[in-house]
Amino acid sequence: MVIAVDDQLWQDIREEARNAVCDEPLLASYLHRALLSHPTLESALIYNLSEQLGNAVVSALTIRQIFEQALAEAPEIGRNARRDLLAYYERDPACDRRLMPLLYFKGYHALQVHRSAHHLWQRGRHALALYLQNQCSERFGVDIHPAAEIGGGIMIDHATGVVIGETARVGDDVSMLHGVTLGGTGCQGGQRHPQVGAGVLIAAGAKLLGCIEIGANARIGAGSLVLDAVPDGTTVVGVPAQVVGAAAMRGAG
Repeated sequence: MVIAVDDQLWQDIREEARNAVCDEPLLASYLHRALLSHPTLESALIYNLSEQLGNAVVSALTIRQIFEQALAEAPEIGRNARRDLLAYYERDPACDRRLMPLLYFKGYHALQVHRSAHHLWQRGRHALALYLQNQCSERFGVDIHPAAEIGGGIMIDHATGVVIGETARVGDDVSMLHGVTLGGTGCQGGQRHPQVGAGVLIAAGAKLLGCIEIGANARIGAGSLVLDAVPDGTTVVGVPAQVVGAAAMRGAG
């Protein structure tokens, strides 16, 4: 096995895994199979996802081959997986080790499944993309349509109950919590889901409905119902949501 020695992020994760083995020897076998036996972060990610999604009908090996092919065809999947991982480490105070999203965070897992499903959707392989969406929803409780466009550096914290519709777009460096919906408002065709700008924070339980623009660096309060456009850099709260002021700058962690 050849380890990419110039990959500092992967080296940091492997060091954390070795320390975790010392701290909790009962997990030594798991940590070796999930992390330490892999030459790259991407290999470990694909292994962990395929083990969780494989079943008696579509095996873990088949799922692994799907992810490997997607990554080979679209290297940006791997680059965004790294950006997403660092987003958790930098923005989530509960994430004090880089290995945590890779092993334990279902929001991170669901997002990486979506990235491969989106690639398949763009290639016209809709049946397989929808299969991955379904399995992701069943396994992680996160339902992201494979056509949805999602940028890099995304953090979906806790993630249970997150729903992102077909024509939604999510910009870079967005954070959202559990119970968030980016949904439509009816059966009309065309663009019918929210367009979320870069750096937006969407708090737990917020519902954003319809083809509305959420400006860059906006903040959406917990439990809010957003039916209208939100200007850049503003905070909205309530049902229906109303502007209450400028958004506070978000710091790391």
